[in-house]
Amino acid sequence: MNDAGDSPERARLLGLATDLILREGVIDMSLSAIARGIGSNNRMVLYYFGSKQGLLDEAAQAAFERFPRLRDMFARLAGDGSIEQRLLAVWEDLSAPENHPFLRLFFQQFGTAMRDRDGWDAFTDRIAHEWIDATAEVLRRDGFGADDARVAATQLVGLWRGLQFLTLTGVDPDELRAANRATVHALLTRR
Repeated sequence: MNDAGDSPERARLLGLATDLILREGVIDMSLSAIARGIGSNNRMVLYYFGSKQGLLDEAAQAAFERFPRLRDMFARLAGDGSIEQRLLAVWEDLSAPENHPFLRLFFQQFGTAMRDRDGWDAFTDRIAHEWIDATAEVLRRDGFGADDARVAATQLVGLWRGLQFLTLTGVDPDELRAANRATVHALLTRR
């Protein structure tokens, strides 16, 4: 990003790019296609975002903000009530049908990042750590030791990512809810 980071034009282009990737996805979208799709050109996209990956990463983060149940789920996880109920609620937030457009975008972006690797470091670092760190912090606060909290958080995030994938493939939501419940229960009973 450059000195134009807070410009109205940059914000406008980011909003249009967010609309575009939620509508059409990111698979095989060239910089030129993105620029045309948002009414701009390659030069301006590069000026404001540095790279195609930079734009797509920022647009995906902006898209995430448009899904309140996803955006606020870790605040709810850190809230009041039993840890079991809060962990079960995370899955309800993640799997809510209104979040499916973002889930599809996330997995498309993940696939692109795994295929192309270059330029996707910020995205892969964020998805490798952000949810695990937030979940581990809540588990530590709720009585897990530091090492156990980290292991349990990694298990939970791995479970949630897998269940998200299965949600999009059409697996019965009740089966996925039961799998989440069983794993949460098993983690909490071994604490």
